[in-house]
Amino acid sequence: MANLRDIRRRIKSVKNTAQITRAMQLVAASRMKKAQEQATSGRSYADLLNKVLVNLKEQTDEDQHPLLEDRQGDRELVLVISTDKGLCGPLNTNVLRMVADEVGPDADFVTIGNKGRQSLSRSNRNLVADFPMKDPAGFAETKVVSKYLMEQFLTGKYDVVKVAFTNFVNTIKQDAMIETLLPIRPIDLGRDKSFVGMSNESDAIDIDGEHPESGGSGYIFEPSPEKVLDTVVPQYVGNQVFQMILENRASEHSARMVAMKAATDNANEMIKDLTLDYNKQRQAAITAELLEITTAMKALE
Repeated sequence: MANLRDIRRRIKSVKNTAQITRAMQLVAASRMKKAQEQATSGRSYADLLNKVLVNLKEQTDEDQHPLLEDRQGDRELVLVISTDKGLCGPLNTNVLRMVADEVGPDADFVTIGNKGRQSLSRSNRNLVADFPMKDPAGFAETKVVSKYLMEQFLTGKYDVVKVAFTNFVNTIKQDAMIETLLPIRPIDLGRDKSFVGMSNESDAIDIDGEHPESGGSGYIFEPSPEKVLDTVVPQYVGNQVFQMILENRASEHSARMVAMKAATDNANEMIKDLTLDYNKQRQAAITAELLEITTAMKALE
């Protein structure tokens, strides 16, 4: 009978776990819908801004803005976007594994999310800054991060700034990615920064003809190319960081919903198996008692 008590305790424990994972699944599903809508709503703007900057990059001199400057060195600053909480499957593991494989050992790191910060600290990586970020993320909060990255790049300490994050594809599929944020390059600007098949470089906006006031380009800059780029380029960088954070948050809630659903399903299967074992042992115990009673009655005859 002690064995039956153990099985009953296990069934009760697994039922409690299933209730918790079910509640977490519902919460994640609710947040997932909002995060997905927020991420997808910004993709059209990111697409258009990419196309505009591709043309600006091609039709202006790189010396007109320092964020357009291609440098010869390989000193890297990497922004790692992870989650604050776990229970979201291999989401953080995939990003951190890609960082370990593709980022040099001398790179410096900036983190968003507790999981990335803790992992990089344990691996003795050089962590220079950490930015806490609430959920849902606001553009004003993410602007602080993009401003810091631009300032570090403009000091000349780093030759390239990259972002490691999780690209939201759909509820089931999320891909770890590392994208070059700075310097801004045509091949990067024309690629999918919102992260599902935005245009390539050949899809850039076509501008025919030249204008004498534009210095030979299809754009007319007012009041000057430098002042226009001073506004547009930082806005582009800020929007890209914001969009990457939104993609990562949508991926997080989607992965957590899927993981909690799998955990709930596994718990229910375990309850079925334990209940079956319990009924078998209980039936065996009843049969043994009946045999003992029958044997005792025959012995008294």
